[in-house]
Amino acid sequence: MTDINLEIARLVQYGVKKGLLHQEDAVFAVNRILALLKLNDYTQAAVPDENLASPQPILNRIIDWAAENGLLESNSSVYRDLLDTEVMACLMPRPSEVIYQFRSLFHINKKVATDYFYRLSQNSNYIRTDRVKKDEKWTAQTPYGPMDITINLSKPEKDPKAIAAARNMKSTSYPKCLLCRETEGYAGSVSQPPRGNHRVIPMDLCGETWYFQYSPYVYYNEHCILLNGKHVPMKIERKTFARLLAFVEKLPHYFIGSNADLPIVGGSILSHDHFQGGCYELPMAKAPAEKSISFDGYPQVDASIVKWPLSVIRLSSVDQSVLIDLADKILFHWRSYSDFSVEIRAFTGETPHNTITPIARKRGNQFELDLVLRNNRTSPEHPLGIFHPHAEYHHLKKEIEVEDTLEAYIGLIEVMGLAVLPARLKSELALVEEALTAPEKADRIFSEAAMAPHYDWYRELRKAYSGGQAAHAFVQDQVGRVFSAILENSGVYKTDETGRKAFLRFIGAVNGK
Repeated sequence: MTDINLEIARLVQYGVKKGLLHQEDAVFAVNRILALLKLNDYTQAAVPDENLASPQPILNRIIDWAAENGLLESNSSVYRDLLDTEVMACLMPRPSEVIYQFRSLFHINKKVATDYFYRLSQNSNYIRTDRVKKDEKWTAQTPYGPMDITINLSKPEKDPKAIAAARNMKSTSYPKCLLCRETEGYAGSVSQPPRGNHRVIPMDLCGETWYFQYSPYVYYNEHCILLNGKHVPMKIERKTFARLLAFVEKLPHYFIGSNADLPIVGGSILSHDHFQGGCYELPMAKAPAEKSISFDGYPQVDASIVKWPLSVIRLSSVDQSVLIDLADKILFHWRSYSDFSVEIRAFTGETPHNTITPIARKRGNQFELDLVLRNNRTSPEHPLGIFHPHAEYHHLKKEIEVEDTLEAYIGLIEVMGLAVLPARLKSELALVEEALTAPEKADRIFSEAAMAPHYDWYRELRKAYSGGQAAHAFVQDQVGRVFSAILENSGVYKTDETGRKAFLRFIGAVNGK
């Protein structure tokens, strides 16, 4: 039986030790938690001295008690998350305190400032480190160098009761979306995650107010989100390049990039302009130049085509202004550029197809922009996108829209060489491995509806698998090869001779040739 007094005392001690609150705030925090749990009596318990990495073990016991005492609509992850986030909110510093501390540290050392804010996001359980640790991650070798693969297991499944409740909820316009600044401190609902322990940092970019925060799903180290203070749609324009470069000037140890601004190629949230970045070097950033190129009138810019499965122009200069000018010029030409010989059409009627996925970083005193050329045109053969994963790879990467996930599209993160694969693959790949080591079980395994889409791939793997390599490592390697092929599908210019000649024709068009 849970001693709720003890667990509350343990949690407040955790908050003090992690710097979420001061000792002087302890009684106040206890009373806030008591009110939340509808308790009007409390006895201070003797608390063991402990140093926990995460509050989740304590929260689990508190929420178990809440479930036993009828405080939960359903003892499921959705309702448990709603309550345990509100419990953690009782320990949180006010937004103004977090902003003050971040800015104070920022003036001393920019990395120390982001370290503080990242630790706060972890210690507050906004980033659920216990779940993130469950994600499966590995590196796979490909013709383009190593690529990062992750199976996302950190996002909880919704239970049927929560789904039904969400369906019956009265729709509201507050907050307008999952990214809006107004989510800070929001209690959440069955249709929107709770954000009582969420904090954001205002950041001026080119005279506009944006907000810096971390992603709760942390696909890589210090995975951050930068969101427009206004609820405006994604738009790639001259200002985009200026904002990205302004950010890496402020935080040179971070990269930052934007999803594209068209459906299919634009990621899962197009309704709110935002960027993603982090203190991490994704595989594309490590990719070398394949061919040096030049742009007339821009001698201050080093330019190249990057050795990568997608079509990437890399620009580098110490001068932000010339990078912005040149990137804007390339975008202007690409928006209206067609090359029917390689199936690139800028428009179907009035509908545009061409856009850019841009990424910025700082290398020493040099600013660097990667411009990834994208096209979202479809065809009868490829109804989900000509330059997107083709049907033969949908068993690993099906292009479907999923609420508030980044895993359904080849957006910014995957463009840069990190595959975010759905949780179902953990069990499905294990069965593929089993079929490889015990072929006599294959008919039974692939007769299941969930496994049938993998059968053709399994037959290919079976031919290549010698048994000399562990099946698990072999399958992980093959997933990397598929991901590499998916990115090749997504490249507007293929990496063969025809594609490279077509790529150079576009460079010539930018140069007026």
